Amino acid sequence: MLNVHRPLFRSLPLLLAFVAIYCCGSTFASSNFGQCLLDVQAGKFGPNAGVDNSGRPVPNANATAIPYEICVTACGGGPEPFSWSDFSNQFSAWLLPWLALLSQLPFGANDNLENLISVVLTIGSPVLAAYSAALTVLNGRWIARRFSGSTYPNTYYAQAPIILDKNRDALLASLIVLPENDEWWKELLDHLNYTYTWSISAATSIAWVLIAYVFTVIDSLFDVSSEIQVNGQGVGSAWLWLLPVVIAWLQISPKCDSIRTRDALRRANHIVYVATPEGLPKRAGLVSDHRAVFLNEAEDVLHNDQRCTSPIYNYARLFSWTAAVEEISDYFHEATRRSRLFQPVNSNTPWVSGDRNSPLKDENRVGTSSQVVEYCTSFFPRRSRWGSGIWGRIVIASILALILQWGTAGAAIFVTWETPTRGLGCRSGSYLLYAIVSTIVWVLLIFANILSHYSTFDCTSHDLEGKKKHYARVDLAGSLSIIIRRFAKILAAANAVWIFTTCMFQFTSFFNRCWCDSTVLGLGAAKAYNVVTLSNEEVDSTRAAWIGGAVLASGSAAIYVGFINVFIDPPFPFGPNRE
Repeated sequence: MLNVHRPLFRSLPLLLAFVAIYCCGSTFASSNFGQCLLDVQAGKFGPNAGVDNSGRPVPNANATAIPYEICVTACGGGPEPFSWSDFSNQFSAWLLPWLALLSQLPFGANDNLENLISVVLTIGSPVLAAYSAALTVLNGRWIARRFSGSTYPNTYYAQAPIILDKNRDALLASLIVLPENDEWWKELLDHLNYTYTWSISAATSIAWVLIAYVFTVIDSLFDVSSEIQVNGQGVGSAWLWLLPVVIAWLQISPKCDSIRTRDALRRANHIVYVATPEGLPKRAGLVSDHRAVFLNEAEDVLHNDQRCTSPIYNYARLFSWTAAVEEISDYFHEATRRSRLFQPVNSNTPWVSGDRNSPLKDENRVGTSSQVVEYCTSFFPRRSRWGSGIWGRIVIASILALILQWGTAGAAIFVTWETPTRGLGCRSGSYLLYAIVSTIVWVLLIFANILSHYSTFDCTSHDLEGKKKHYARVDLAGSLSIIIRRFAKILAAANAVWIFTTCMFQFTSFFNRCWCDSTVLGLGAAKAYNVVTLSNEEVDSTRAAWIGGAVLASGSAAIYVGFINVFIDPPFPFGPNRE
């Protein structure tokens, strides 16, 4: 694959600069909750200033927590001092492995900006990334079933799932029928038969991340009370979605390299033949510069995402890809039906019986351009504008993506929620917002894709005078699609920045302030309190919550990986070497 992850790591100096600036500013912070609790216990803020870890008033000497309003007075509104040792340990253990794993995602666009946008979309909307991967697997099974009834030559090669446009004249029918084009299918498959799959570096990266995650989780459970507020349990769970997504794409091995895809089509189209009115096939290059199969590279804002070869955009190609597959498969099925009835392409010639080594003789596959088109065209075409079985695949892929996103983010929310002071606070609220925005981005992009496909419908009618009337709602759908898609990408970029910022705030003690530690967001200022000292029972309950969060996140990731492994690589009805 192309070395496309460099733009991501060029932004790391900015991240380090942010940390350095924050460190310099927070070094002079004065908040010290341990000292504040001692002052409260000493009665410096009144005789009834202390509370227990449930927020109930207790004598100052027995206080283990500080009410929010007294916390601000006693400790100030700023964070606790920055600790480089805490930051470096937590950052390297909980976040750095995930940043390294991003480089294993497949991209493929011949543009660093497009690849960077793919990274941003993946981080900003894990739902979209998981949805596109699951949808790709489901599409693979659907295309195998779609071609299962066809035994016409080259059916096996036609099942390569490539996103293409097509011309509706004799070019496509010639590709399927003419024996001279058998080499075209083999040539295309040979040059597309490269893999972006398991390698030593990929396996090492995944093993490193997995082992680091397991070891870090186990290590954190042995000393819950130490560094409880800067602990990265929530960070590890929130990023765990990346591991199954990377594993899924490595198993799918998408053909996403734009340069290789374009080169494969160029090579194959150089040797393609087309039927002529006289019945003698000619090289297509001698007839015109049109080809039956080619990449859509026209400048069209509406279909920009469809043209980008990065796998995360597979969601945008669903409708157009399904329509192309149905058209080609219908041609193959009709040609298969006629050949089984011993009907040659040229109805004026007799059927030539084949043998075991060649059941369908080339003599039966020649004819004029009109005969070739008629041979592949069904008298009763059945084709939906949206595509067969498409909504079922969308629903299944959506459920899997939501399980992965909300299983991992839900674990992060649960872990931080159950860490004293319990409730909705800065940390749990940040993860909740991240998951919500991720889901909204996915919904917006799916809706934009539906509008984009609707805008391609031929919605014209004739008025009383016989003049064609075009419906404005079609143009409106296309314009709305562009606006919604751009807004969703901006939202995804903001969400990607948000999750990085949240992780930095977690590790740099930014959240270690009265407002965040007192869970004011969930309890309200009047009832909020900051737990400073944990009892043995609370340490045990917090440890149990952390274990539960790790199990929830790992379980949702395991469900997703299990689905991919069960549904991937569907058996084809026959191969090129099968009789």
